[in-house]
Amino acid sequence: MKIDLDSLTLKELKSLQSEVAKKIDGYEERKKREALNELEEKAKTLGYSLNELLGASVPRKRKPAKPKYANPANKSETWTGRGRKPRWAEAALKAGKKLEDLAI
Repeated sequence: MKIDLDSLTLKELKSLQSEVAKKIDGYEERKKREALNELEEKAKTLGYSLNELLGASVPRKRKPAKPKYANPANKSETWTGRGRKPRWAEAALKAGKKLEDLAI
């Protein structure tokens, strides 16, 4: 199949380009699905599921962490102790307070 690209308008070329991009994406997805199905079948013949072999597990959901520290100047500003220290905690530590002094 040969397309004479020189005879196409800009609009037709852009349309063709968009169609080609969609077909490429569809092709890649189809090939990935086929490969995954093939791997699942092979695992099944060996008596396993693909998740068992890959060690994939269901992600565990965590409960939100409870605040451990509060800003002495504004008790509504809290910190769980995870991640980066808030500015108010940094300022209190620089002022000579200990982290235990900020505990709730």
